[in-house]
Amino acid sequence: MSASSQDADNRIRQAIDRENPSTVVAFEGVAGKAVFAIAVAFSLFQIWTAAFNPLSSMVVRSVHVGFLLLMTFTLFGFRSHGDRRSVPWYDWLLGLGAFALGLYHYVFEVDLIQRAGDPNTTDLIVGAITIALVFEGARRIMGWALPIICGVFIPYALFGRHLPFGLAHRGYDIDQVIDNLYLSTEGIYGTPTFVSATFIFLFILFGAFLERAGMIKLFNDVSLGLVGHAKGGPAKVAVISSGFMGTINGSGVANVLTTGQFTIPLMMRFGYRPAFAGAVEATASMGGQLMPPVMGAAAFIMAETIGVPFSDIAIAAAIPAILYFGSAFWMVHLEAGKRNLVGLPKDQCPSVSRALIEGWYLILPLAALVYLLFSGFTPLFAGVIGIASTIALILGTKIVSSIGPMALRVAFWVVLGLVAAALWRMGWRTEHLAFAIVGLLIIPCLIIKGGRETLAMLVNSLADGAKNAVGVGVACALVGVLIGILTLTGLASSFAGTIVQLAGGNLLVALILTMLACILLGTGLPTTANYIVTAAIAAPALLQMGVPLIVSHMFVFYFGIMADLTPPVALAALAASSICRAGHMEVGWIATRIAMAGYVVPFMAVYSPALMLQTTDPLAVVYVLFKALIAIGLWGAATIGFFWTPLKVVERVFAAAAAFLFVLALPVTDEAGFVMTAAFLLWQRHRLRRLGRSSAPA
Repeated sequence: MSASSQDADNRIRQAIDRENPSTVVAFEGVAGKAVFAIAVAFSLFQIWTAAFNPLSSMVVRSVHVGFLLLMTFTLFGFRSHGDRRSVPWYDWLLGLGAFALGLYHYVFEVDLIQRAGDPNTTDLIVGAITIALVFEGARRIMGWALPIICGVFIPYALFGRHLPFGLAHRGYDIDQVIDNLYLSTEGIYGTPTFVSATFIFLFILFGAFLERAGMIKLFNDVSLGLVGHAKGGPAKVAVISSGFMGTINGSGVANVLTTGQFTIPLMMRFGYRPAFAGAVEATASMGGQLMPPVMGAAAFIMAETIGVPFSDIAIAAAIPAILYFGSAFWMVHLEAGKRNLVGLPKDQCPSVSRALIEGWYLILPLAALVYLLFSGFTPLFAGVIGIASTIALILGTKIVSSIGPMALRVAFWVVLGLVAAALWRMGWRTEHLAFAIVGLLIIPCLIIKGGRETLAMLVNSLADGAKNAVGVGVACALVGVLIGILTLTGLASSFAGTIVQLAGGNLLVALILTMLACILLGTGLPTTANYIVTAAIAAPALLQMGVPLIVSHMFVFYFGIMADLTPPVALAALAASSICRAGHMEVGWIATRIAMAGYVVPFMAVYSPALMLQTTDPLAVVYVLFKALIAIGLWGAATIGFFWTPLKVVERVFAAAAAFLFVLALPVTDEAGFVMTAAFLLWQRHRLRRLGRSSAPA
């Protein structure tokens, strides 16, 4: 293997490891069993604290970070290259030491509260070591970029009184910095870690259970049945199945590796170029972080940061997410028309109704989750009930399959419902009741045929969920350092003022600067960390310039995600290239074109907040949605070079200019855009008639 090929493989592996280590890291022997047991214990701890709330929030955050570091040092080696087949003794020492330090807030909780603001020497030493371990853990998972970005803020806090150019502040001693970063809820145990220890972990675990239970197969079968036989069907299947996956899994790279294993080879088999096939999957998979109800981890942090219910974030994201996937669907439709690509034979497509009949029970937990989120319940409660209902349905379905007559199967579910109702009438909390039902269902599964295999699958899901939460969790802890220093020194407000000054009060310039900052940070940061950093620095500037609160944060959120599609890094494209065997950069540039809506919709939402439902006027929503659909249609034609007929360069430029007018939302730009759109459609209709006449037999 050449050095360049090996380097590419290492980069792909590191990109996958960052968000989805369970697909790569698997030890054998005693080390493998130990790491597996730790992962299961981590998930059980998170479920226990979420359902029964036995510990204070600070203790939960501290133990959560302890578990994260223990798993990081066992899963990831000191060097990123090379195969890791066992855990060296020094990594066990670091991991177990980090976990022990994570218990410090639990053991000395009362003492720490009593001496709040006046830490002793032991507190400072433990805090310094824990902060250093968080930096090292993040370096092992994500490389040097995020640790360096966060690390420079510590000397800034210490030596700020000596800095020039308006960056100076009064300066802080080392004990004040450690107190802020370790002993308060502003540093490594700040809001990002709180969200990681509650909402994010539970929703990752929820997705892990559904994936193990067969949700991926259900999504693929339904997608194939719906559009597999249509023009360019395989690529449309990729878009729809990835959109479905986004409802349960907010990790773009993980989505590429799950749905992409099926959809990319299918697209290539039916005529799509390898690079285009990989780009379609990368684009659709990254959109999973935009798709309610689960979305990406950053969406939960956004809700907590700006102090709104998560349902408000999901509602604001709904139309942009539909436009994103609609745009990708439209792009692959045009590509199929341009290259005359057909779909699968109808008899090779599975039946949608049969797929739903076989997997109906998998949809119920997702439906319950959506109902709870949009009925005013907290994401924590919704996540707990979602997990419990998923486990109960998996176990119950297995038990029912061993019961013969249909009447007895129905009776089983009726009796189970009556037991739950009786416990509820006795005053049991819903979370306790749900896991009591799970406990009852485990007992017969230990006896019936195939029951132990089902229980083993659930235990494996616990381990997968814990492993998949490591990258996001460690990033949240480390970014807490940056947030803590920004809060301590007041630098965030200075940054916002600087951005406003650089933009000269021009909103479009400020938006472009923010977009570039998100994409540049995305070259080294995962999407969650990218959002947290830019939300702390750039979003306040947009707010100062009159952009609504949710829209300003959604703008940053969108471009933090689009950074994973944008070269030169393009992590989603990197993962897709490992399947389609095309060049990483080629896949990335094609994905950038396919995902054009992801770059355009945030700008449209800033100028027309109705696109994110930030209005009470339904007509305004309908109008801006209509504009967005036309703009996406024109962008697609300009990007692919095909509409009803192939487009020449001048026609593509004309279509792109018309689409751009709809984005600006300035006086007369909409009117000009409609006129240009009408002219484009008339010209395409004229060309189509001419082509029809020229191809007719003489």
